[in-house]
Amino acid sequence: MARKTNDDMLMEDELAAAFLEDDAATMLEPDEPISAPAEEEAAVAPEEEETIEPSDEGDDGWETGDDFPGQLAVDVYETADKLVIKARTAGIKKSDLNVSIHDSILTISGVLSGGEDDQTTRWHIQECYWGEFSRTIALPVAVREDENSVKAELRDGVLTITFEKEKVEAPKVIPVQ
Repeated sequence: MARKTNDDMLMEDELAAAFLEDDAATMLEPDEPISAPAEEEAAVAPEEEETIEPSDEGDDGWETGDDFPGQLAVDVYETADKLVIKARTAGIKKSDLNVSIHDSILTISGVLSGGEDDQTTRWHIQECYWGEFSRTIALPVAVREDENSVKAELRDGVLTITFEKEKVEAPKVIPVQ
């Protein structure tokens, strides 16, 4: 590849050299040749290799967070006169769902049960979250918080909470004299 007119640009092989292992990566001058690391530096003696043995203790490197409830994914958007919050809540019964608002802070919490089976002897994959969940959201716009202005509906596994937006007057310009 021919060098471009701008000598400050890195060539492809110079870029590759810049991302090699930390001890082998050095910035090169524009016309300096690139050399591969010495074989003795690249070779690792067998006794230096790190071996990770599997553990029977169930530690897979992930924090379980037993004391931290799962988070609920939400969508928040507004229309001309409403603020709408939607959350996927498939498998959650209405009786296991709590929705509250105080000082423009919305909290959705509950319990998702059904992941436990007494006859299970060994899990192969467990990706679904079962247990308590909670989500607190500071509402991005002023809304009316009275019972007649808020609607919460659980349909087909989607919780939809609709708020009427507070009528906010446009700021009045005060002339400076």
